[in-house]
Amino acid sequence: MITKKIDDNSVALIPEESDDLFTLRRVIRNQDRIIGDTTRVVKQDKDFARPDRGERIKIRVALDVEKISIDDVVDRLKIHGIITESDNESVSKGSHHSITLRISEPITLIKKNWNDIENKLLFGKKDTGSFLLIAIDTTDCGIGRLTGTHLKIIPNLYSGASGKRYKSKFNIEDFFKEVQGAVSSTIRERDEIIIFGPGETKKRLGNFLFELPSIKGHTIRVIDGIDSSGEDGIYTFIKSETMRQALTKSKIAKVSSILDDIMLMVNKKINKFTMGFEETSRANEAGAVQSLVFSDKIFENHDEDKIISFLNQAEGKGVEVYAVDSTTDVGLRISSLGGIVSLLRFSLTS
Repeated sequence: MITKKIDDNSVALIPEESDDLFTLRRVIRNQDRIIGDTTRVVKQDKDFARPDRGERIKIRVALDVEKISIDDVVDRLKIHGIITESDNESVSKGSHHSITLRISEPITLIKKNWNDIENKLLFGKKDTGSFLLIAIDTTDCGIGRLTGTHLKIIPNLYSGASGKRYKSKFNIEDFFKEVQGAVSSTIRERDEIIIFGPGETKKRLGNFLFELPSIKGHTIRVIDGIDSSGEDGIYTFIKSETMRQALTKSKIAKVSSILDDIMLMVNKKINKFTMGFEETSRANEAGAVQSLVFSDKIFENHDEDKIISFLNQAEGKGVEVYAVDSTTDVGLRISSLGGIVSLLRFSLTS
């Protein structure tokens, strides 16, 4: 999440992944004030305007929060409240409205008082990095942007190289230029570029991108161990030991390691883990939880406010809390295990 403090009470925010929306759900409370862009239907009092229908216009409002909830789509946060300010005179103050916050959409959050957990959630965690993943071969190229545990993939690029055509007409640099265009439109300032795939094409692409002024300032790493290209190569990398070794300090590597440790304990019948909300909640009350991972699945079967309160309580005890979504294999696996798992500091007797 991109954050910038405006003053002691206000901060400008841009969520970059689903985890950021989960974080904001844990930070925003009733009576906080949100400033952001939204749309509203406004009746038009002018000639030829239809009397039974207003016009939906874009407005900027300040909203005193009354209720906040995670939308069913997950990549959206619903914020309901009362309008206190608007940049459109047709929108009256005191009326109820809701803002739907999505990834990459900026808002300003204003609080009368910030507690320690809220400060820690927004400002205390270190940036775990974001990565532009490129899985390439002579025939195709897959590009995905990994932020935390959120993966966004763009459609495959195809070179058209095959058989005799490859030998007589195909120029690999033409394909690289096409890849460059896709990279330039996708990459962000802090992204590290990771290139992999079968054969030597990945190294040639790495050298090609390294010479480009538009890529200056970005770290480029070419790694071995992944023999697939395109979208399949991206997903293969995300699930691989190669990923954990290459992105050791990344959030997805940490979460994958936690899940692997739990699966190992399951096989060895070591009782230092939990699965499911009730079991994890009891372990947290006993002060046994060391780290936990949850997915959006947990909100389907439990009261949302209860879950948010539990997560903040765990964070207050020093527990490492990670959120995942269904864009990666690890997120799907957490969902299949009840939506929440944890590693324990010590075993609990049943």
